[in-house]
Amino acid sequence: MAGGALNTLERPQDWMPEQLLRVEQALERWVPNHAPAGLGVSMRYAVLDGGKRLRPLLVLAARHAVAEGACDQVLDEAALRSACAIELIHAYSLVHDDMPSMDNDVLRRGKPTVHVQFGEAQALLTGDALQALAFEVLTPMPSSIPESLQGRLCAILSRAAGHAGMAGGQAIDLDSVGKRLDEAQLRQMHRLKTGALLLCSVFLLSAPVLAQDEDPTPKQQLADIDSSLKEIDRKRGDAEAIETLAMLSENASQARRDAEALEKSLQ
Repeated sequence: MAGGALNTLERPQDWMPEQLLRVEQALERWVPNHAPAGLGVSMRYAVLDGGKRLRPLLVLAARHAVAEGACDQVLDEAALRSACAIELIHAYSLVHDDMPSMDNDVLRRGKPTVHVQFGEAQALLTGDALQALAFEVLTPMPSSIPESLQGRLCAILSRAAGHAGMAGGQAIDLDSVGKRLDEAQLRQMHRLKTGALLLCSVFLLSAPVLAQDEDPTPKQQLADIDSSLKEIDRKRGDAEAIETLAMLSENASQARRDAEALEKSLQ
């Protein structure tokens, strides 16, 4: 189907499978197979494994809401690339999070984790490469997406993935091992570790990000990016319940899949 031909969100049972197919096809195209020394194989192993793709769906739903389903090829390309970029960031974080130096998980979505399958060094490089690929996907050359919008998307995603977002939450998680966190500390950890990317998925193509001058000056562009980031920060408190529910749902689903896989391996 064409990128702009989005079904109404009033029938999510029709809309979601179509959008998931778009995301899977794009990831299949953009995650390389022929990277040096088997790196492409481990990258594709980490990404193309049938995850729920919650974050990409949120991006595409936000695109639909902002443009009210109207056809716009530039917006469609920006939305699809943003959806895949966020999924690549999510995938890289899982690869690193599963490593022995962090959570030391041996199963992910019912199959061996990347470091178990390919070794710790390759897993480290796989995560690094997926993180870099996310920003490569957001900045294609040539592209119909204005460079100013590409810059905004990169700035917002890097904020959500870095020390002020996901990575910061992971740092709190590691530092809290063996410690008792109070409710406020626990909320802060999940707000950053899980919530930052979820919120980024919703606000990446929000009206403040898309509303821009035709040819902004560098100073105006930086001011607009800062305004968009502050808008995301203001919305964090309103989205705590959604973030927590999503985190609990993901953890429960992961635990169920791992338990089923472990049971099968013991039979």
